[in-house]
Amino acid sequence: MLNQQQENRLLEITANLIKFKSITPNDAGSLNYIQGLLIDLGFSCIRLDKNETTNLVATYGDIHNTPIFAFAGHVDVVPVGTLSKWTHDPFTLTDTNGILYGRGIADMKGGIASFILACEIFIQSTNNNKQNQSHKSSIMIMLTSDEEGFGIDGTPVIVDYLKKNNIRLSCCLVGEPTSEHTIGDMIKIGRRGSVNCHLEIIGQDGHIAYPHLANNPIHLFTPILQEILNIKWDDGTDDFPPTSLQMSNINSGVGVDNVIPRSLYAKFNIRYNTHHTFDSIKNKIEDILHKYKIAHNISWNNSAIPFISKKGVFVDSFIKSIQEVTGTIPKLSTTGGTSDARFLVDVSDEIVECGLPNQYIHKIDESINKSDLIKLTEIYTLLLR
Repeated sequence: MLNQQQENRLLEITANLIKFKSITPNDAGSLNYIQGLLIDLGFSCIRLDKNETTNLVATYGDIHNTPIFAFAGHVDVVPVGTLSKWTHDPFTLTDTNGILYGRGIADMKGGIASFILACEIFIQSTNNNKQNQSHKSSIMIMLTSDEEGFGIDGTPVIVDYLKKNNIRLSCCLVGEPTSEHTIGDMIKIGRRGSVNCHLEIIGQDGHIAYPHLANNPIHLFTPILQEILNIKWDDGTDDFPPTSLQMSNINSGVGVDNVIPRSLYAKFNIRYNTHHTFDSIKNKIEDILHKYKIAHNISWNNSAIPFISKKGVFVDSFIKSIQEVTGTIPKLSTTGGTSDARFLVDVSDEIVECGLPNQYIHKIDESINKSDLIKLTEIYTLLLR
């Protein structure tokens, strides 16, 4: 359990992080602040900045000759939206009857503050206990300012650094907000793959009163769309839900009532499990398009491949830590969106995502319960021990 002094320290770090207007990919000075905290704890820090993105890798102990416990996270946040809709200043931590408000409090500055304080507590207790000092291990903290954006200059740069230096993580904790209703009720041990498709159906424009002189792309696309939506991908696996396709945008027309458009544009996303590969998904969709023999342009982006972490000592320790702090056993899940774990799995023996509840992430008046922030810190501290 955290004492009052530790709780105050947790809120101090959290409040300082919220102050930084770190809208992706601008860290707004937040990584300099964190770097200062970690250096004071005895961490060695290097920066791997690229283009507009700032990246920090901090290490405690001998990472080349000991098991590495790693924490990964991001300081960047999404834009606040309509500022007048916020009840409180989004960049000032506000405590209202035990509810903490601020942009990024849940996703994921609160989680970063929790882990920093957990490290403070752990390192101080280790330094004060000669028996603990005999245990050889190391801690690594990896932070980026480009997770909410394109992500290409963030964690992938850190992963490249680890590979070039032959550094492999024994276990990696990604502090994403994975809890659903109560702290620690869900942890992620994998993620689905994600494919984005941009499609243009090409017809022939013309006057709407003379359809025989035109070829309406909306009409052309209708049976194709129905067939795509009727695809039965799979029934899921023991670890993953069924693959799903969702349309995100369909657009056509020139904005008037009497013109048949030339083109229709459609965007859709497929979240897929290990029954499929990018190529198998791509081929299934393109086979349907070719069957209808309609002129089209298509582009693909495979932004993530599905992965599942080994369920070993780290996962077991996580479950025990959550159970000891909260009294509940977490659900192991692979649902939700993509995260930077998709990059870090290549350099990690075990990888788990666990953080604050996600009911209010990316929303106006983003908030968490103060008690959840405290409990998460206790979970992280126990896990480190």
